Amino acid sequence: MKFILGKKIGMSQVFVSDDKNMEVIPVTLVQADPCVVTKTITRNKDGYKGVQVGFLEKKKINKPLMGHLKDLGKFRYLREFRTEDSDKEYNLGDKIDVSIFETGDEVKVTGTSKAKGFQGVIKRHGFKGGPASHGQKHSNRKGGSIGSAFPEHVIKGKKMAGRMGGKQVAQLGLKVVSVAKEKNLLLIKGSVPGNIGSLVEIVTR
Repeated sequence: MKFILGKKIGMSQVFVSDDKNMEVIPVTLVQADPCVVTKTITRNKDGYKGVQVGFLEKKKINKPLMGHLKDLGKFRYLREFRTEDSDKEYNLGDKIDVSIFETGDEVKVTGTSKAKGFQGVIKRHGFKGGPASHGQKHSNRKGGSIGSAFPEHVIKGKKMAGRMGGKQVAQLGLKVVSVAKEKNLLLIKGSVPGNIGSLVEIVTR
């Protein structure tokens, strides 16, 4: 099992050519500076096996966190990863960098999706909307009836207008196109969730 934390930089494209054809592959650039193991989690003490890693240093942290991290650094993000399926043993202070990944690795990327505020049913759920003519007025982007007939109340989970985005999303089936070890960059095929500069978790499947 391979895992790392990174920061979404943006999108670009990679040109791959052979003797006959040239393929353009859209990629997302992820800046994955070395993560530091800040805590080891064991089955005997915690009931499961895993590690906690720190990513991106900051100037100030509060005293409880300073006592937890000791001399390992001042980190902006702390995240846990389960290592039940891994035979590798991690120790405090170990560094994890992009060199553990290889071209062709299939990964799951988790991030916070872009927040879009309060949106209607057409944008939020892909509704078709009402007709634009034949006696209809101001209903071309409405959601229609929400429960006026049986059972005479709004059913739980009804698709309606509301806040859209800003939630944790996992993108599956992505592949590592290239690894730039000297620049701590991962080039992942396709798009990954989140705004530019947001935190993403990358785990092999």
